[in-house]
Amino acid sequence: MTVKLNDPVQIEPAAPRGKTIATTCAYCGVGCGIRATVNAEKREVKVEGDPEHPANYGRLCSKGMALGETVGDTGRLLHPKVDGERTSWNGALQRVAEGFIDTIVKHGPDAVAFYVSGQLLTEDYYVANKLMKGFIGSGNIDTNSRLCMSSSVAGHKRAFGSDTVPGCYSDLEQADMLVLTGSNLAWCHPVLFQRIKAAKQQRPHMKVVVIDPRRTDTYDLADLHLPIQPGTDVALFNGLLAHLAQQGAVNEDYIQAHTEQYTEALVAAMEEGGQRRHLAEQLGVSDYQLETFFQWFEKTEKVVTVYSQGVNQSTAGSDKVNSIINCHLATGRIGRAGMGPFSITGQPNAMGGREVGGLANTLAAHMEFDNAEHWNLVSDFWNTDTLATRPGLKAVDMFDAVATGKIKAIWIIATNPVMSLPNADKVKQALKDCPLVVVSDCIEDTDTTRLADVLLPAAGWAEKSGTVTNSERRISRQRAMLPPLGEARPDWWIIAELAKKMGYGEAFDYANEAEVFSEYARLTGAGNNGSRDLDISLYGNLTLNEYDQLPPRQWPLPASKVLEDTKPGDNTPEQKDQRLFRDGVFFTPSGRGRFVAVRYRAPASTVDTDYPLTLNTGRIRDQWHSMTRTGLASRLCGHLPEPFLSVHPKDAGRHQLKEGALVDVTSGQGRARVRVQVTDEVGVGQVFMPMHWNDVFASKARVAALVGENVDPTSGQPENKFTPVNIAPWYEASEALVVSRQPLNTLDADYWAMRRVNGGYLYRVASDQTPEALDQQLQTLCARGDQQLSFGHPEQGEFRRALVREGQLHMAYSVAEHFGGRDFNWLGDLLEGDFAASAMRALLSGKPDESQSKGKLVCACKQVGYNTLCNAIRDKSIDTVDALSAETTAGTGCGSCLPELEQIIAKESAHEAA
Repeated sequence: MTVKLNDPVQIEPAAPRGKTIATTCAYCGVGCGIRATVNAEKREVKVEGDPEHPANYGRLCSKGMALGETVGDTGRLLHPKVDGERTSWNGALQRVAEGFIDTIVKHGPDAVAFYVSGQLLTEDYYVANKLMKGFIGSGNIDTNSRLCMSSSVAGHKRAFGSDTVPGCYSDLEQADMLVLTGSNLAWCHPVLFQRIKAAKQQRPHMKVVVIDPRRTDTYDLADLHLPIQPGTDVALFNGLLAHLAQQGAVNEDYIQAHTEQYTEALVAAMEEGGQRRHLAEQLGVSDYQLETFFQWFEKTEKVVTVYSQGVNQSTAGSDKVNSIINCHLATGRIGRAGMGPFSITGQPNAMGGREVGGLANTLAAHMEFDNAEHWNLVSDFWNTDTLATRPGLKAVDMFDAVATGKIKAIWIIATNPVMSLPNADKVKQALKDCPLVVVSDCIEDTDTTRLADVLLPAAGWAEKSGTVTNSERRISRQRAMLPPLGEARPDWWIIAELAKKMGYGEAFDYANEAEVFSEYARLTGAGNNGSRDLDISLYGNLTLNEYDQLPPRQWPLPASKVLEDTKPGDNTPEQKDQRLFRDGVFFTPSGRGRFVAVRYRAPASTVDTDYPLTLNTGRIRDQWHSMTRTGLASRLCGHLPEPFLSVHPKDAGRHQLKEGALVDVTSGQGRARVRVQVTDEVGVGQVFMPMHWNDVFASKARVAALVGENVDPTSGQPENKFTPVNIAPWYEASEALVVSRQPLNTLDADYWAMRRVNGGYLYRVASDQTPEALDQQLQTLCARGDQQLSFGHPEQGEFRRALVREGQLHMAYSVAEHFGGRDFNWLGDLLEGDFAASAMRALLSGKPDESQSKGKLVCACKQVGYNTLCNAIRDKSIDTVDALSAETTAGTGCGSCLPELEQIIAKESAHEAA
């Protein structure tokens, strides 16, 4: 697509009605292929899994299946804005260009920064990195991927000499033992979990070990669970390395021929891992559990260790990664089918960002600042005299520099640091004080866009064309299927147009995203000749048509590569799996894999009498990041509808907390107010709070406001898994349930949480006001001309009101002192269709007909609720998941709810037996 600022805007034609387009999912790093059937006239997209894509073979998770429900215009940023006022693209970009140039002239290039995102396509990322490092001349571009996988990058570089993920997804199915550590795969990467589950059903001898302080739904697949104490991963894997050496189970031939620094690593491991009983006590597991894990790993040749944020998000994250890699190098279990360390990324293009240089400490195409040859290659290739000579500031340091005034202009692209960076309230204040804040986003109202001086409307997932790289190094095409809404534009175009206004037009004169991709591909091959892992120079001269037809393939793809998988006349070949390090040759100066001596270091923060509990953060099943996309799909909002804190029953008793009550959570950085979930899935002294809620969806639920700024000294990745906190009950004087067709932007309450329902929004509110006062406040939200219907019992402090407009329910609410555990999901159905008699009866009585109450949503794909499931179990005497699925359809979509179905059956069986 070519768009010139001074010409009439030309938009690619929309896909014809009913056309099916192959594209890639917008969520996690699995990189699932999608087939989208498009009705452009109605702006409707029907999504299904692509059975030919080698990442998912047709499977999708609940989030991916609901993508078609997120492509509408709700909440979209449609036009450029400066200081809150709509303006032209020319005016907005001129303001940004002048602001950046003025800052650079007065304070130097390091006074400007870009903060970008794993949500970007590779082409967007490449152009942003080229502008900042190549022409502005600063290394100050970093990415929110710093928060999720930079420790893996550091660990890979130390061990392999390059940021290389050596394995393939098929290794997960070919392994005889899978170690899942720091990864709730069932919820965070559900398609991979389902692939593993299917493989285990076919090969029951496959062993699965889950290492996680929490008992998550991933535990459902485990043969062994090691609930280690938070932060003790290095001690565990050092203990494993010591055990392997003591049992003579290391591969001496491989070590001698292909590695270095083994002795140093073993000495470090023996210091703390040689005493088994002491180690078990330190880890908080039994001798039997530890011995079983060690023996299984020792005696099983085909082992894959999958790790994710539970390993990376730590002040010792890089050491944790290397402790895992050490065990695989010691046994030679790397580079072959069914074995190896495997980092699973959290974002759709975290890998693509790593490749093009989106991290502050890398140049581009896996080239490094401290390598003079690499620096010269990039400088010459971009034909620039202003290439940055040193790394820039990593994410946490970058926003510290904004806070201190060192950085005076920042461009935030496709991310929301006010809700995601540690010590988020400090980040919020820093942006308030920053002279120039530019934000590109497709959503108008986020915690971060509220602080922008300039807002630039970006194209959304269904409107963008480019490439992404998944966790197994597979490059897939994302294809536009709808025209951009309003004046939204692709990110690469926005960046290139700004570059032109800053005087760098010749280097950024791209006609389309295919030209950007081909340039990047040529750079990966520049001076390479096999010296660098990343090489996709095969794609260095693609035509626009060839780019459009690009099939999903794993790199490396050097220009010399012969694609044996391509058959005559076959336009969508499936590439054979590519494993790196099969020959035992690495990208270190010596060509040997490098052991790294690591020792256990306790988390930087410590619990004390003021903050006696440790907070862990993470994802939930049906939500994604800050909910700007998943929050648009009502079916994704019902499973866990409010922000919560998981607390062990003993800690709940100690702090006088009851299930469903509100709790204040405090740390040295900030506070939050959420609902209590009492469960033994967390350990004593530990609590868990999800990462997704923000100031748009709840009043006080940003978990990042609690998290401290401690980072891994090597990777710069924050410690999100160990924050000392305290908790205390918060007692409301009244509560309200509100359903409205429009968001309640002026709602002011001590606690509220909002979620989307069909036709509008559902709020749960708590206040320290009396029910009468809360009722009066809610009445002020009513619009003039509404017909108001009143129910309830005011003398008992119960108020129920309905506002009808043109025969439709516009808003309804119920106020009482306490609702307790009462089911209120039925309120979300009141906005569908006309204001029917059944809705009137429900409002009148304050509860639905029993036959209409599905209860809390369990299966997001098929919209099956808890009550429906329990009734089926009782009425049909169901005792298996298969029978329950056959009766209710629950679990027949993505399968993510299957562990919960088993739990419900077990609970009902126990209730029946009692």
